[in-house]
Amino acid sequence: MKASRYFTCLLAMACLVSAAPQLWGRTVLRNICRVKGQEENVLRGLGLVVGLNGTGEMNDPATMRALSRSMELMGSPVPQSGLPGAESLEELRKIKNAALVWVTARVPATGARRGDKLDCAVSAINGKSLAGGRLAFAALQGPNTRDKRVYALAEGQVQLDAPDQPLVGHIHDGCQMEEDVFTPFQDANGYVTLILDKNHANFQTASDVAAVIAQTYFQDREDSDDVQAVNAANIVVRTPEEYRNNPVEFVSILLESRIYNAEPEARVVIDERTGSIVIDGDVQIGDVVISHRNIVVEATEDTTHFEKITLEEQSHAKLRSLVDALNALKVPNEDAIEIIKGINRSGKLHGRLIIE
Repeated sequence: MKASRYFTCLLAMACLVSAAPQLWGRTVLRNICRVKGQEENVLRGLGLVVGLNGTGEMNDPATMRALSRSMELMGSPVPQSGLPGAESLEELRKIKNAALVWVTARVPATGARRGDKLDCAVSAINGKSLAGGRLAFAALQGPNTRDKRVYALAEGQVQLDAPDQPLVGHIHDGCQMEEDVFTPFQDANGYVTLILDKNHANFQTASDVAAVIAQTYFQDREDSDDVQAVNAANIVVRTPEEYRNNPVEFVSILLESRIYNAEPEARVVIDERTGSIVIDGDVQIGDVVISHRNIVVEATEDTTHFEKITLEEQSHAKLRSLVDALNALKVPNEDAIEIIKGINRSGKLHGRLIIE
């Protein structure tokens, strides 16, 4: 086929253009890792949104209990069943201007102190719309369900996130902290743990980071416990004696350390919803011939099409060159994705394939 010959030639030429020695990158440590203990925490709880224009829903036991409880806290309890005036509880079902909601707030990785205000998200459990409503109250607890403390209280006017999503909104500065949330970064023995980001976590990078830290801060010591790569993602560092009383300064300097490392793990990330293909690192493909619809893909180490234009040794075709050639032939993205999947299934994709 003429198209397939044209494609193979394009692939050969693209491989030559992409042939280059491995590059080494430089970055600062804070760009590829975080400090253990410095994580976001989510506070959550149930609340009531009131002031709705007939778009609420009280014909629900949970909502009725929430409203009844709020009325009790405000000094106007609803009579219980079997007592005089018990018909008032049934009358709550007629209310259409209130809705039960789920409220969440994110405490930043650096923690929060009592009195700090945070944005909070509001999602309706029932009702038709939160438009025009106001969160009357919500008591937010921590991520540990066994901890029953109320860490924050939330209230305020609900702003819808989008007109076509009337049951989801937010409140700017609607959550006020009632308890301190600290995020310690150093353990009792003076150790700090660095956690590599998932896109950089591998044994080689962890080893390189540990070596740089050891050479910078502990080169005169023989104690191997000062810094150690525990696994592919975690590096444990002992705070040096000169920084023992000021660990914050040490961590700030440590995170600015220059790290020289090779390109990250070779990977291909495919988003099937949008049709995007992202190639990260030096992804290569082995000897393979694939026929897909009216396209024939041939990538081999010794192909006659390479002989006329080869300028240097090229042991493997690169996936980036394959995609470039497919784009040059105006092959639809969905077909390119299927071709890459086929190469991966055959075991000829020398890299990690991630489907999102």
